[in-house]
Amino acid sequence: MPTTPSHPTLDPEHALARLPELTVVDVRTPGEFASGHLPGAHNIPLDSLDRALPTLRAARGELLLVCASGARAENARAVLAGHGIPAATLTGGTRGWAGRGQELHRPAGASRTAWAMERQVRLTAGTAVLAGLALGQLHPAWLLLSAGVAGGLVFSALTDTCGMAALLARLPHNRPRATDLDATLAALGSAAD
Repeated sequence: MPTTPSHPTLDPEHALARLPELTVVDVRTPGEFASGHLPGAHNIPLDSLDRALPTLRAARGELLLVCASGARAENARAVLAGHGIPAATLTGGTRGWAGRGQELHRPAGASRTAWAMERQVRLTAGTAVLAGLALGQLHPAWLLLSAGVAGGLVFSALTDTCGMAALLARLPHNRPRATDLDATLAALGSAAD
């Protein structure tokens, strides 16, 4: 149920009830999307949103933006609002959806899926900290690696952004192929007709 006109959100129960009338756009990476998404969701990664603006402007029904927890969906909502395209976000993202017992769909034939971005960030940050501590035994300057990662995590928490996630999203297993985005935009375009 929308809470305010400027920042509408839907909780999982209201989103489920309205799913047939919503156009669900999942802004996670393709690997995350393949690990489980809302029924009928279209994958347009956050870094491809600008390219999708004309199609999203013409989309059928209200747009519902989804990510893992809600932070990237809120960033996408702000981008769309800046272009005059109204959209709502899903409270708690796909984790909140699944946590309430709702079904997640997975693409047919998806044999290998990437880890969720949050898990990739935890692995990368933890590995960098451990490497900095271990190499710090050889030379104290390596401890700066661990300090840098710790500082980045604090900055990430305070600003609700994540530079490491932005970098990891550029890795090949997290990047969409151009044809995937083209197919998504074509499907959205035909649904709007």
